[in-house]
Amino acid sequence: MNSEAKSTIDSGKAILGIEFGSTRIKAVLIDQNNNPIAQGSHEWENQLIDGLWTYSIEAIWNGLQNCYADLRSNVKKLYDTEIELLGAIGISAMMHGYMPFNKKQEILVPFRTWRNTNTAKAAAELSELFVYNIPLRWSISHLYQAILDKEEHVREIDFITTLAGYIHWQITGKKVLGIGDASGMLPIDPETKNYSAGMTAKFNSLIADKGYAWKLTDILPEVLLAGENAGFLTEEGAKRLDISGHLKAGIPVCPPEGDAGTGMVATNAVKVRTGNVSAGTSSFSMIVLEKDLSKPYEMIDMVTTPDGSPVAMVHCNNCTSDLNAWVNIFKEYQELLGIPVDMNEIYGKLYNNALNGDTDCGGLIAYNYFSGEPVTGLSEGRPLFVRSANDKFNLANFMRSHLYASICVLKIGNDILFKDEQVKVDRITGHGGLFKTKGVGQRILAAAINSPISVMETAGEGGAWGIALLASYLVNNNSQLSLADFLEYKVFTGESGVEISPTEEEVAGFNKYIENYRNCLAIEEAAVNVKK
Repeated sequence: MNSEAKSTIDSGKAILGIEFGSTRIKAVLIDQNNNPIAQGSHEWENQLIDGLWTYSIEAIWNGLQNCYADLRSNVKKLYDTEIELLGAIGISAMMHGYMPFNKKQEILVPFRTWRNTNTAKAAAELSELFVYNIPLRWSISHLYQAILDKEEHVREIDFITTLAGYIHWQITGKKVLGIGDASGMLPIDPETKNYSAGMTAKFNSLIADKGYAWKLTDILPEVLLAGENAGFLTEEGAKRLDISGHLKAGIPVCPPEGDAGTGMVATNAVKVRTGNVSAGTSSFSMIVLEKDLSKPYEMIDMVTTPDGSPVAMVHCNNCTSDLNAWVNIFKEYQELLGIPVDMNEIYGKLYNNALNGDTDCGGLIAYNYFSGEPVTGLSEGRPLFVRSANDKFNLANFMRSHLYASICVLKIGNDILFKDEQVKVDRITGHGGLFKTKGVGQRILAAAINSPISVMETAGEGGAWGIALLASYLVNNNSQLSLADFLEYKVFTGESGVEISPTEEEVAGFNKYIENYRNCLAIEEAAVNVKK
């Protein structure tokens, strides 16, 4: 037993971070040195209801309570103690989406997640109105689409928020949101660190003839920066989080954040000229900018760090799902042969063998589109593997082509930043499932964006650790450091991870692959147009 960790828990100084991911809710408990000392988790899945992806309110609370109960159980096993008091709490969740409530705090329609693409008309009209790229998944797109669709519930709206904002509101009573998550609701003005007043006024004028009782700022959460007071755990909130009744009220809670913000924190990438790439079921890159881009780009979302710096985000709906599906085929083959299956070994063997393939994959191409991909203009997807009779079809090239496919769309977006906008970056850090096999996904990504890529051991702790660090920043920043300096000197203490730089041959090979990929996108489009 770690007596120091037990003492931290018993003295009420441990800090809790909880993040709602797409498939898992995870809790991380950290000590005063920001090191994880216990974890808990709960698996969950979205549902397709009336054509829209959602999680029910019941599933949200059951998931939160089960995750916390799992954490409690693990603390009991590890330290033979009970969590009674905490130093601070942080709540994070998948960004964007739409949760509208009436004055009775009742949700008016099921939670519409970031995954829904029914907002194309609204996003296009708002992008033109604001002269600013408004993605399909942003809250303002969902709200305006509901208005365009003449949905009755819009008249009753008293408050809209994100999933993280909802949980925070329910456990603290505060209708607030961290600036990073807020930037996925409505664009943020970098000067005021608040919602853009100009865009808010344009939106109010746009819907003025509808006769709604509310104005936009009336129904949005208050925007807070990292380190600002976001309220305290209420008696009711403590009971909703810990149904065993042990957890006490009065614990400070940091501003709730989105998963993009916590990913930046968990990879020490909130400083200007740093960036990170998250690659799992979906993928996104976040580059902290020195200055604004010269113009809006449909492929690039402008969001912020948790302390309000502008960030260029390239978000891709598809990443490793198709790759994982192919790896499972090899697992089934191994089972047919009667060989014991170790998935880490299968991934390791296949990924490392991919590095023996041709740098252009011998002409092979893969499209990993389980769902639509806005960056390449596709509203639906069909996973495809494409080759001609003359291509070099072998296992190494086959696996390498699927690894390339997992980050091709990400490369297309980042080429705009690095080639067209001449954005400069000092460090990019990778995290997520693609990087679990050491050195492989990292090398592929380095070749794709022609930049050194670092991977840290700690990045695997993920967003729950990231929001725990933001909670720690709230209560442990005695020196009044900036968030970037707090992470640099109090958390990572100079750790930059293991860095891999691409070779000229690897960069040239990926560029040849992406040229073939772009040229053959018509095949993917044709597959989408054929209804199966």
